[in-house]
Formats: sequence, structure tokens, C-alpha cells
Amino acid sequence: MKPIDALPLLPPDTAATATDRRGQRDRESLRRSCQEFEAIFIQSMFKSMRKSIPDGGLFEKDTAHEIYQDMLDGEVAREISRHQSLGLADQMYRQMERLLDPHRKK
Repeated sequence: MKPIDALPLLPPDTAATATDRRGQRDRESLRRSCQEFEAIFIQSMFKSMRKSIPDGGLFEKDTAHEIYQDMLDGEVAREISRHQSLGLADQMYRQMERLLDPHRKK
């Protein structure tokens, strides 16, 4: 007895729609991943810039201050990558999106 394949049992337009939805989910996932990579890159830039500032000031820097600063930098970096992108996420997305095309010739 042959195994049953679910896609041929569906009407042709339903099978195509399921494939389109899966492709759309893949593209959305790729877009989010590229934005998260850009956010990590921006946060790394923030850490490097902060190291160039000499120590000193009104408050002593302790572990709690460093943790809070890292969390704040991470949130700011995510917001920048979502709304004011540097362009890194877009370039990565354009390059990798071609690999998602199921009809692409290898």
C-alpha cells in the first residue's frame, strides 16, 4: 500500500496556497532573523563606542549598572534595526531571499 500524500488530495489552488503561505512564513522568518543580526551588530558597536569613553563621572560603575546599560543598548539596537535600519538587514535579506525560491535553478 502506498503512503498517502496530503497535498495531491487538496484542490490544486489549495495546494498552491499552502506552498505560498509556507514561503511567506519563511520570508517573514528570514526578515526577522536579518533584523536581529543587525540589532546584535548595532549593540556591538554601542559596546565598542562606550569603551572609548574614559571612566569617571558622578556615579561609580558597578555590575548592576553594566547589566542595565547592556539591556538598554540591546533594546535601542532592536528599535534601530526595526525602524531606522542601517541597511545591513536589507542587504542580507535580498541575498538570502533568492535561496528560498523553490523554482530556482541550481
